Amino acid sequence: MQFNNILVDTHGNIAVLTINRPNKLNALNRETIQELHEAFKMLDSDRQVKVIILIGSGEKAFVAGADISEFAHFSVEEGGQLAAKGQELLFDFVENLSTPVIAAVNGFALGGGLELAMACHFRVASHNARMGLPEVSLGVIPGYGGTQRLPQLIGKGRAMELIMTAGMIDVDRALNYGLVNHVVSQEELMDFCKKLAGKIANNSSVAISHAIKAVNAGFKNTSNGYASEIESFGACFGTADFKEGTTAFLEKRKADFPGM
Repeated sequence: MQFNNILVDTHGNIAVLTINRPNKLNALNRETIQELHEAFKMLDSDRQVKVIILIGSGEKAFVAGADISEFAHFSVEEGGQLAAKGQELLFDFVENLSTPVIAAVNGFALGGGLELAMACHFRVASHNARMGLPEVSLGVIPGYGGTQRLPQLIGKGRAMELIMTAGMIDVDRALNYGLVNHVVSQEELMDFCKKLAGKIANNSSVAISHAIKAVNAGFKNTSNGYASEIESFGACFGTADFKEGTTAFLEKRKADFPGM
């Protein structure tokens, strides 16, 4: 599949998805959002791919925001449709993807860029990364899930301050807040993420997909997280991965999960 704005590179069971608009600091336009949707869907359907790492091209930005030139003259209706479509195609889609997605935040992650990083299952940042939601400085609010995911990750008070000041935070504060899991040098970022991905890939992909579903349910007002966990836990008992995992444990050997 050919893309204009992204690169897909798969080695073994780890895929690296690169947003490739360096002249725009990897800003998200509608075409890029559509391409990311298609790439994530393709990789999620590939049983060989166990983990996806998402990164921006170059050394300056993960994603510096949405492409403002594309929607500066939108009407109220068009603005609402922009947010709804973007959340459906990319941000909610990534959050609920059955394949784990690690955001390798290698520079500025602002606005839609931070919202995309937050939609991933967890984040690793390089020392030069800076994060923020500056939308109110443009007379708008975060529209790709930022007002919801940021409080879930760092708490309501901190999220309110970050959104209302339209400021940026460095990686030390992001780590302290729990917005990122790890901070490493830019040179180490990809190797570190691949090492984490390798640890994840050694485990049951079926069980991990159930875990993602159960954890996400706990953050939705329309779902009972505990009930979702019970349902997913029970469903694992009917999988080949469960049979292999428990058999390997009893036989004192390393499991070779079939991913079924």
